[in-house]
Amino acid sequence: MRNIKRQRQEDATRQRNTQRDVHMLRMSETPIELELQLSIQESTQPEVERGVQPPPTQDPPETQLQPEIQLSESGLEHQPQTMSLWMKHRRLLLLLWGFSLCAALLGLIFYIRQNQNRSNNQPGTVSPCLSSACQLASARLSADPFTEPCDYFLFTCGSGRLTQDSRGRDRGQGIPGHPQNQNGKSAWPERRGQRSHREEKMMDRKTVLLQYLREILESNDSASSSAVQKAKSFFHSCLDTRSIETAGVEPFLTLIQKLGGWAVSGQWNNTDFNSTLSLLMRDYATFPFFNLYVGKDPKEIAHGRIKRYIQIDQPDLLIPTEWNSMKQKSQVKAQTLRPFVATCQRYLALLGAPPSNSMIHVGLFMSLSSELAVAATPLQYRLAKGQLHQRMSIKELQIQAPAVDWLGCLQAAFHPLPLIEDDHILVHNLPYVVHMSPIIGKWLNKHEPRNSGPLQTYMILNLLHTLMPALDSRFSETEKNVSTAPRWRHCVLETERGFDSVLTHLLRERTALREAEEMIENIFSSFKSKLQELKGKNLESLQSVMTKIQTLIPRLWIPSEIYGDAELDLLFSTVSVSTHSFFSNYIQLLSLWQKRRRKLLSEPSEPPDVLSVTPLLLGSELLFPMGMFVPPLFHPTYPRAMNYGVAGFLIAKDILHMLLPDIYSQSETVHAVGECVWTHYLTGTEKASRGGAFSLSSAQRQEVWVQYSALQIALQAYHQSLQKHPGDTSISGLSHTHLFLSAFSQANCDFDPFHEFMPLEPSFLIKIICARSHLCPTSLQCPSQTQQHSLQTC
Repeated sequence: MRNIKRQRQEDATRQRNTQRDVHMLRMSETPIELELQLSIQESTQPEVERGVQPPPTQDPPETQLQPEIQLSESGLEHQPQTMSLWMKHRRLLLLLWGFSLCAALLGLIFYIRQNQNRSNNQPGTVSPCLSSACQLASARLSADPFTEPCDYFLFTCGSGRLTQDSRGRDRGQGIPGHPQNQNGKSAWPERRGQRSHREEKMMDRKTVLLQYLREILESNDSASSSAVQKAKSFFHSCLDTRSIETAGVEPFLTLIQKLGGWAVSGQWNNTDFNSTLSLLMRDYATFPFFNLYVGKDPKEIAHGRIKRYIQIDQPDLLIPTEWNSMKQKSQVKAQTLRPFVATCQRYLALLGAPPSNSMIHVGLFMSLSSELAVAATPLQYRLAKGQLHQRMSIKELQIQAPAVDWLGCLQAAFHPLPLIEDDHILVHNLPYVVHMSPIIGKWLNKHEPRNSGPLQTYMILNLLHTLMPALDSRFSETEKNVSTAPRWRHCVLETERGFDSVLTHLLRERTALREAEEMIENIFSSFKSKLQELKGKNLESLQSVMTKIQTLIPRLWIPSEIYGDAELDLLFSTVSVSTHSFFSNYIQLLSLWQKRRRKLLSEPSEPPDVLSVTPLLLGSELLFPMGMFVPPLFHPTYPRAMNYGVAGFLIAKDILHMLLPDIYSQSETVHAVGECVWTHYLTGTEKASRGGAFSLSSAQRQEVWVQYSALQIALQAYHQSLQKHPGDTSISGLSHTHLFLSAFSQANCDFDPFHEFMPLEPSFLIKIICARSHLCPTSLQCPSQTQQHSLQTC
């Protein structure tokens, strides 16, 4: 009996160990491996573990275990069948489980994207921009248009609240013609009166750039190079009007003596005509008898050639003339001549001429000027007569007009560039040049009154006109040409004339080149995708335009030759700038200006224009000047929403105007979108029901489409930027699309040649954009309106 009990205890222990092993397998192995292990365990278990009844014994207590063993055996008999069913349905269950997991992941992604869309309009989720540039931008971002959806979009940029009726009348009256029509006049007196408010609120792009350059020139940077310091000193000497007034006329009288004097003062050395003319052209950028500049030949541009030529044109005559279309010649009228004679007498008096002799010299000057003016013609006439870009050699020009030493004068003006008489030049009014030569010859031989030197006097008075910006205010007041522009603006422009390389260098250093290039790329990409929506009347013509656009290469317009501080210092090493003598500085400026012409003649590439604020199409390149990317229009620390809402919109608008100037005649889409936007405007202002509506001209429809498309392009480009670089900062508690549209509404009043053709405020376009409700932070429906209009998205 003791042996039987020991055996049963060992069997029970073995059974517990087996169950533990099975449990461990279930925990550690895959389902398939677990099933194999179970089947192996079943086949290898002892009979007592599989439920087989042991031999009968005489111990009654032990026989009470028999029913349990029988029950266990009954359950194990069905186990293989259950496992088989599990195997059959296991793959289906795994497939269902996979689908459920995918659905859960898609739901999670959708939830995250929805939260991202909400965060675009919830500034609390975006970190604020704390840079000094952003703080200034926050102060300029005066209002949030979404807080006043009923009336904000009907008004100009902070110019005051107008009633809807008067606003409609402003926009509805006096529709001008196309911008190319020079005679088109605006009949919007109220809007003209409001322009001063506009200028106070938002400067035009050129003024923005000039203001930025002013800040650069006024900055104190002791580490600046010598060339930079010279440019800044020139600028400050221009601002020093007290020193200019104190110097008076003495600097110019000294210069006259350096040129050999003149008969007006009784002191003239009878200098050679061509020698004096060469000196004026070389050192003082003064061209009394003809104009001189450098440019390309349009006929060669069409064939991809970029060579530049010396170009000679008629001069900017000082005497006032009028064009007689009947006689096809210029003439001088007595009513305009009398005040000009008085002005010349005043000049001579300021220069110390004796009153007894001044009238004689003024009379000679007027007579010579009148004879030259007879052959001067307006540009339209020269264009119609085919008198522009007439190519000839210097030798041929010498034969046509022998009074001027053309080779000697041009060699002096473009020294040290080598010029020979076989070099070709372009002439723009050959009849004037031919007419000028015998007149000069006649006056060279005219000695009455004795030693009057009329040609010398004529050249000196032309030099006076060139140097007048450097003289005291009495001269500008005499000319009645007192500028209303601030002095700083004039001084920035004068500084650029001589120190353009320095300003280009300074602007390049401060421009966020990488950010600007990325914006250009995104805007142009969005622009090309926008073109796919166009439906044309003339499909072949429209397709030709699109094909040409596809070949364009947009890029930032930066100099091909990068100057460092050492190169700039060498370039301006001969320039000496005086702190308190603007006149002497201005003389050097004229010499630098002429050097700029020389460089242009020998430089193969197009040098960037530091004062340009609009794109330039040059061959297959679409160039965007750095002046488009300056504060407050653009700054690398701004939220991208603000950069794209302001600078991005302006870039897109410029591209549309430049590349699609006549798209209205080629695309039905322009007409449809223009009418759709106009319908929204009439409905929003309730003008249609009150009979205040008027139909749009084709130029107006095109401008509506341009500005609406530009806003769409800029917004799409901004979203592309967010996809590439998620995350953006905020200003004034606004971020993403909300900030984009708010910045646009504040800065869209920049006026360009097409501004007068926009029949509604550009900010109203936000309402059209927000017709797609998911784009905007709040609804722009006005609760005070009796009817809510549901119009289609344009």
